[in-house]
Amino acid sequence: MNKNRVPVRFTGQHFIIDTQLIEDSIRLAEIQKNDLVLDIGAGRGFLTGHLVRYSGNVIAIESDPGLVAELRTRFAFNKNITVVNSDFRKFRIPQKQFKAVSNIPYGITSYILRSLMYNNTEFFEKGSLVIQLEAAQKLFRRRVFNPYVLFYHTFYDLELIYTVPPASFMPPPTVQSALVKISKKQSPRINIEMKEKYFDFLCFILRYPDLSVRTALKEIFRKRQIREFSHKYGLKLDDVVTLFLPEQLSDCFVEMLRVVPDKFHPEN
Repeated sequence: MNKNRVPVRFTGQHFIIDTQLIEDSIRLAEIQKNDLVLDIGAGRGFLTGHLVRYSGNVIAIESDPGLVAELRTRFAFNKNITVVNSDFRKFRIPQKQFKAVSNIPYGITSYILRSLMYNNTEFFEKGSLVIQLEAAQKLFRRRVFNPYVLFYHTFYDLELIYTVPPASFMPPPTVQSALVKISKKQSPRINIEMKEKYFDFLCFILRYPDLSVRTALKEIFRKRQIREFSHKYGLKLDDVVTLFLPEQLSDCFVEMLRVVPDKFHPEN
């Protein structure tokens, strides 16, 4: 492979050259020496080389064979880095506590977020991701149509730190990017063991986005029950369901577990 040629893959990844962005990404993840850290879409290792100064166990995941060869040559004598030649969608994340600090391939953003914050809720502790700005903004919209986004906000604190300009990358992308911090909540309202049932509940509530909160809840609860906890949790029953706050939905879910027989619980 010609090292002077900068590869631009089908996933649309561009490589970070902004050292301040790299330092901010690592600082936000609060990496300790014994942390397992994933670098998803490691590219030429610009971020990986900084990560290894803080963590003794970095997994650099890269799908491009030419770039993998560069990574293995660059880090041949560093035992703290494992270079994996794999599309992240085929990579099996170790079933242990881990963090992620990555300039992710934009083309598979939704898959990566789902893999980290839903499939691996039990293990993903904290991270910072550089993602496309448009995708980042979807995580913070007031009206939410995607049940995964509500799920993420139930178990994690998400923060859009700042917008990243194209000049921070090589080659510069045609879109704006953003640095997003993700931290697992210390005491979520819902046990992680209930995550699949909770996700089924979210899908059921959002199946008709223009339905009112009152009408959606009537499919699960009795009218008296709805009146009681609408006051308790500040629900606006005439709002559409896409205006539900994550904490309100988790409260409703807990009430469902408490007062509604299992056979009436929604299933996806």
